[in-house]
Amino acid sequence: MIYKFKNFHPFNSIIFGLILVFVLWVNLVSAQAAKESPMVINGDNVEYSADNKEVVATGNIEVIYKGTKLTCNRLKVNMQTKEGLAEGNARIQDDKGVVTGEKIIYNFANKTGIISNADFRANPYFGKAKKVEKLSESEFVAKRGYFTTCSLDHPHYRFAAKKISVFPQDKMLAQQATLYLGTVPLFYLPQFNYSMKEPIMHVQVEPGTRKDWGPYLLSAWRYNITDNVNGLAFLDYRNKLGLAEGFELNYIKTPVGKGDFKFYYTNEKPADQPKGAPTEFQRYFMRWRHKWNIDERTNVTAEFFKITDKRRKNDPNYPSSRNFLQDYFFREYEKDVQPLSYALFHHAFNYSSLDLLLQVRTNHWFNQVEKKPEINYNLPSLQLGESPLYFESINQLGTYNVKGNAQGNDLTDTRLDTKNTVSLPTKIAFIQFRPFVSSRQTFYDKGANGQSGIIRTIFYSGADMSTKFYRIFDAKTNFLGLDINGLRHIITPTVGYLYTHPPTIPNSNIKQIDSVDSINRGNTAALSLSNKLQTKRSGQSVDLVDFLITTNVVLDPKTGDNAFLTPRAGESLKDNFSDILFKLKILPYSWMRFESDATFAHADHTSANYNKFSLASYDLNFDLGKNGSFSLGQRYERKGKNEVTLGYNFRLSPKWKFGIYERYNFKKSSSLERGFQEQEYTLTRDLHCWELDITLNKKEISGTTIFFTFRLKAFPENEFGFDQAMTKKKSGTQ
Repeated sequence: MIYKFKNFHPFNSIIFGLILVFVLWVNLVSAQAAKESPMVINGDNVEYSADNKEVVATGNIEVIYKGTKLTCNRLKVNMQTKEGLAEGNARIQDDKGVVTGEKIIYNFANKTGIISNADFRANPYFGKAKKVEKLSESEFVAKRGYFTTCSLDHPHYRFAAKKISVFPQDKMLAQQATLYLGTVPLFYLPQFNYSMKEPIMHVQVEPGTRKDWGPYLLSAWRYNITDNVNGLAFLDYRNKLGLAEGFELNYIKTPVGKGDFKFYYTNEKPADQPKGAPTEFQRYFMRWRHKWNIDERTNVTAEFFKITDKRRKNDPNYPSSRNFLQDYFFREYEKDVQPLSYALFHHAFNYSSLDLLLQVRTNHWFNQVEKKPEINYNLPSLQLGESPLYFESINQLGTYNVKGNAQGNDLTDTRLDTKNTVSLPTKIAFIQFRPFVSSRQTFYDKGANGQSGIIRTIFYSGADMSTKFYRIFDAKTNFLGLDINGLRHIITPTVGYLYTHPPTIPNSNIKQIDSVDSINRGNTAALSLSNKLQTKRSGQSVDLVDFLITTNVVLDPKTGDNAFLTPRAGESLKDNFSDILFKLKILPYSWMRFESDATFAHADHTSANYNKFSLASYDLNFDLGKNGSFSLGQRYERKGKNEVTLGYNFRLSPKWKFGIYERYNFKKSSSLERGFQEQEYTLTRDLHCWELDITLNKKEISGTTIFFTFRLKAFPENEFGFDQAMTKKKSGTQ
């Protein structure tokens, strides 16, 4: 049947369309309303008033709505406005935390409310307050209360404040906060600003005693200026040296990058100065570091180090080899004895890179090369069109300055150095083969003897060869718990040959600034042999054994100005192996690891170490899980020390742990006596929310140190302590 509409006006079609849209919208809204999660109220007695649209419930009440769970003993809630009053063991919980109180006035729709006599938890913090105002899903304010990481009803420590703003999983702000240890107030903070995303303690304290410091107390106070700017304020006292203070400032996000600044100052007054010697010295350390990523290809990095050390300069009894950094920040000194001050600009092109480096010697006693400036342009190996040839270019232009002789005469030089290499990578049967030739030209503005405008040319040629052999063994066993699921043996031999033609200008005519200026004739081959034994554990490939041998062979060495080696009297030397290096790693179990390395001296015929092992060391580590760990190591030097190290940490009881670290030297040398070089004993006590380490450390060099380290269990990666008197321990490496 077909209906035909006559005289159907366009206006009618518009009206019909609007009605259709309205009907669809009503259905859509109804569908969305139907999808909205209902408020579920369970209790011993639940009554609903249709007139007031209210629910009144008593006894074991549980309400679940939009991810929020409320429990209480008495409840009245308006089902239209979603506002409710909960009393009797009232508790609100969501994925951001938990708040409990005597009475809760709460709006389930926008997740706001007021809680009286409240307890709250926003990991890792616990707290109590007279009143908590829940302003939104992501913020609540506690008034006249405290917060802590201790879960006890009477916490060991707490921060009490008039107002505490908590942003769960983000940050915490407190005004007029006082730190209490038990019931004893320790100190007052006008403002406390703490980010939960970067859990670092705001107060660090380390008391102790050390031979060269006497009794000491080190403290650091963390502060936040903004979300992007924070730092530390230092206030330290050392009985034999006096007061010291300083600060550190970290800026995270600025329009021109991020960085940090550190300043530490003391007007040192040594207690053990001999009569007539100076008794007061101004000493300070300044460090600034900055990095700016301008875009994906361009960045700027800068570091500035400055040490002013009047004691090193004016105290005749102070060793000239020491400085302020070594005395006060030994960890930083160990990482870098002479930190550089520099500014580096880097830009990456499509197939090359450009670097501009300015490097200055800010501490006059450092023996560093100054670069004012140095420009590097590098073109990595690039295929030449459709040909099989590859081209590589390394270019360097700079003005250099280095400390010279004992009279303080510096060496200054301007140098342009360029090295260009053409190679032909190919595969011959099962061997990867890469022959190459290189030409290097170096221009000097002045030579060592005053001549100007000299050019040195060096020609290189050589080849790299490598291949790989492997065999798979169908072995599967759990004998002795080794968990072997197939074995694969991989052998990788590598040979590299390099011939360096004698330079056109002898080294005696060139100022010796760095390794570029000291290049000699050479005819060498680099050899290496890698052996690996692999298996699979839990679906992952594991190296059970990894053994590597490397050495260099000097072919046809010459005596004289370009000599590599000097033969013994009456001996004709035609070729010679350099030192042979061995590296071995064994992983029989996931909880056991063995590492070893050794050097077999084969290069210096004039030394008593010739054809003997000059260095050998090993480390054996056992991870015993929660019960502790054990490590044993040894380092042997033929003309030096023979040290054995032992580390053992074990749990005495659920509350007590004990740790031992010892380093013993069996061999007397010019720099070391036979006997214990270091002994350290640490007793750790679990204090519920804290861990306390009591450590006795005795070093042959610095004497005995006793210090205490408090560590919050909520932040295991952070400590109340600087560990300035300690170094990181590793068996067989010290």
